Amino acid sequence: MKNSLKNKYDSSANPDDKLVGEADGFNGSDQPQSGLTANLKYLIVGVLFGIVFIKAEIVSWFRIQEMFRLDSFHMYGVIGSAVVVGLVSIQLIKKFGFKTMDGERVNIPDKSFDQGQIYGGVLFGLGWAITGACPGPLFAQIGSGFLAVVVTLLSAIAGTWTYGAVRSRLPH
Repeated sequence: MKNSLKNKYDSSANPDDKLVGEADGFNGSDQPQSGLTANLKYLIVGVLFGIVFIKAEIVSWFRIQEMFRLDSFHMYGVIGSAVVVGLVSIQLIKKFGFKTMDGERVNIPDKSFDQGQIYGGVLFGLGWAITGACPGPLFAQIGSGFLAVVVTLLSAIAGTWTYGAVRSRLPH
């Protein structure tokens, strides 16, 4: 199965290379790893990411409202910096064929444009403007004591479930 997945994305794939995500969370016997130790790295990165979000005021409802009212450059600077770092990183990964610490080859397939991305982006932006929260920092906001964001989290979960339920009837 691994070779067929590799060949789906890269016909020149080396059979000895593993693709990132192909066996992520599995211990080689197709049984998921369980317990805190299997997910500890994600917990640590998530906590550090949340601290950075809080310190940079990215989770601030007031900063988000400033952005949507075009009153401040702060959030545009943060988002723009992230886009530039992401673009440069992806190009370097593709050009030099970087591997993960586990020796897995990073394979990033090309994406195609779909008009649903426009509709989804508009809905996402409206939800972000109304609630003052984007899905990324929801847990950081809740951890900072903004307990009203629990409603936003539950709404995001309901929206994700709804999308999954009607996905087959949407124009993809």
